Amino acid sequence: MARRAIYPGSFDPMTNGHLSLIQRGLKVFDRLIVAIANNPAKKPLFSVDERRALIAEAVGNDPRVEVDSFDGLLVDYAKHQGVHTVLRGLRAVSDFEYEFQIANMNRNLDPEFESVFMMTGEDYFYVASSLVREVASFGGDVSRLVPPNVFRALQARFRRTP
Repeated sequence: MARRAIYPGSFDPMTNGHLSLIQRGLKVFDRLIVAIANNPAKKPLFSVDERRALIAEAVGNDPRVEVDSFDGLLVDYAKHQGVHTVLRGLRAVSDFEYEFQIANMNRNLDPEFESVFMMTGEDYFYVASSLVREVASFGGDVSRLVPPNVFRALQARFRRTP
């Protein structure tokens, strides 16, 4: 049976750190579901459909990667998908504290649920989608922090007219 995991997140926008985690996750899992959490309260920069398309293009439409979205609890989505493992990236100790709480809550909701943590690559440990959005909104160069297609989408979203 194929080893599958869900890699959830907002991916608003997807960064090279996310892409690195997907590539590394595919060394451990046969298939990954990149699951975009639909949280309208966060006022996303890109719609779920836009994020889905950007992620699919960034991973090169790899058949081992399914891009999906979900509303509500991750454990409910995981049950619906028949997947009991979630992949999460850790950048810093503060991430661990938050992820530890979430992992334990998820296990409380579903004792079969497992969380697998990977350290973010050293090139991207400081990169967060919120920081990328902010820098891009002020015209800063984030081309080394996001896949090329995401960089183009950010440029188009924040296009300045003189």
